[in-house]
Amino acid sequence: MKKVLLIATGGTIASGYTEKGLAPKIAAEDFLQYVEDYKAFCQVEILQPFSLDSTNIYAKHWLKLAGLIEEQYARYDGFVICHGTDTMAFTAAALSYLIQNSRKPVVITGSQKPINLPVTDARTNLLDSLRFASDDRAHGVNIVFGGNAIAGTRAKKERSKSYNAFSSINYPNVAALCDGKTVFYIDDRDRVVGPAVFYHKLNEKVLLLKLMPGMDGSVLQRLFPYYDAVVIEAFGVGGLPEYGQVPFYAEIRRWTDAGKIVMMATQVTHEGSDMEVYKVGRIIKEDFQLMEAYDMTLEATVTKVMWALGQAEGGELSGKPKGLGQSNSPQEPEDFEQWESVGGQEHSGGCGLAERFRRLFYKTVNHDMLLYTPGSDGE
Repeated sequence: MKKVLLIATGGTIASGYTEKGLAPKIAAEDFLQYVEDYKAFCQVEILQPFSLDSTNIYAKHWLKLAGLIEEQYARYDGFVICHGTDTMAFTAAALSYLIQNSRKPVVITGSQKPINLPVTDARTNLLDSLRFASDDRAHGVNIVFGGNAIAGTRAKKERSKSYNAFSSINYPNVAALCDGKTVFYIDDRDRVVGPAVFYHKLNEKVLLLKLMPGMDGSVLQRLFPYYDAVVIEAFGVGGLPEYGQVPFYAEIRRWTDAGKIVMMATQVTHEGSDMEVYKVGRIIKEDFQLMEAYDMTLEATVTKVMWALGQAEGGELSGKPKGLGQSNSPQEPEDFEQWESVGGQEHSGGCGLAERFRRLFYKTVNHDMLLYTPGSDGE
């Protein structure tokens, strides 16, 4: 029988009514009484590192969760994190980058209504998550919600109240769960070789800027001192306006000349960016060798920028391999040049931050990127 660690963090699933609205108040120990069917397929132990509305969860909590799983990794066959829905997609994406190459499943779930209500999606989601975390085919970071398992880098909350709140963006669902059965659409656990690798650095100084008609580069001018990277949500397939008293072109030059990262993305949910299509995108991409997110979700883009920048700033990967009782493994490279060589692309040292960042960002992790073609961004 599989042994699963249930990690409670608060969220709607644990909320109760107060005079000021819903707030986390149900103890994690009380969750299991609502899903007693789990006893047929797994043993569950519980930890509660914090209890928060997910609006209040950010990078320090992602690092804490990844660190907790790293500490407990050898003791359990799978992990289930109960989490609020509002920032769940960000947490799932962040954990996908902080916990890589895991043959053990890390499942994130929650609900649109508290678990103690007569009518709620919480009990189904939690039981499905425990079942998925106990399945021999499950691995890596996934969200289980509304009867679907979604890769952690592909999930987006698209409905604010409905039970089918999450969708898989530009990628199929990993699996479906119904009536106690799990049907895998993507069964690729055999491709995971070597130990899991845990990372311990994120750079939080990342700005997500959504363009609107009439906006010019003055916003980047004002925010320049406070951020090391900016992800720009452009219109359509990607581009920047040519109007305004402070041109975007001049501010992009200012950011890139200072060694800051400028990443282009799209406001459009499906099908991704392609800056080569229109003049407003092609010229600025070519002049500054700008990177773009292609078919990635915004949640994955932002958290991957945080992760890649955190690793690139040190000039090496800070990941620590983790096997069963292992703290190190000769199979896993410890520095950036070794990692590149293992990936099939040998490069000499002396690689600058921007180049290290580029290679880290364009490394596909947990199905996060399909449309990027190596060499298309000047490599």
